[in-house]
Amino acid sequence: MSFQTTDLSDRLGDTVRVADPIFRDFGGARAFAGTIATVKVFEDNVLVRQALSEPGEGRVLVVDGGGSLRCALLGDLVAGLAVDNGWSGVLVYGCVRDTEALGLLPLGVKALAPHPAKSVKRGEGQRDVDVRFAGIVFRSGEFLVADADGVIVLSGAPRAA
Repeated sequence: MSFQTTDLSDRLGDTVRVADPIFRDFGGARAFAGTIATVKVFEDNVLVRQALSEPGEGRVLVVDGGGSLRCALLGDLVAGLAVDNGWSGVLVYGCVRDTEALGLLPLGVKALAPHPAKSVKRGEGQRDVDVRFAGIVFRSGEFLVADADGVIVLSGAPRAA
C-alpha cells in the first residue's frame, strides 16, 4: 500500500477523520485501504457474509457490530470469501474468530477482540448506511486507510504526494 496513516494525517490535517485507537490487527495484511462499504448488524453476520460474497473491487467493509463482545462476526471462512472476491480489508466494531487462520490470509482485518462463539443467523441489519463508532462516522463511498498506526477516513481517495 502506498499510503500511510501518519503521512496522510500530517499532509491533510483536519480533513482526515481519525478513529479512536481501539482496534487490534488480526489479518495477514497489516496495512489496507479502499473505498468503504458499510454494514450495521448486531450479533448476526448474515449481511457481512452477503457483502463479502460480492465483488469487492479493493473495497473495505466497515462492520458496525454495536461493539458486542458476545460473539464473532467474522471468521476464516467468511474472510476467505473476502479474499476470493477482491476485498482489501474488513474493519469490525465487534469480534472475530479463527484468528490464527485470519493471520494467514492476505486480507486486512481489524476488530475489537477475538471470541470463539459464532453469531446468530437471522439476516437482520442494514447495508450502506452511515455508521458511527470509534469517535467518527463511516460512510459508504468514502475512503479508509488502516495500518499499524491506526485507522483514518477521508472523503475521497488520497493522491500521491
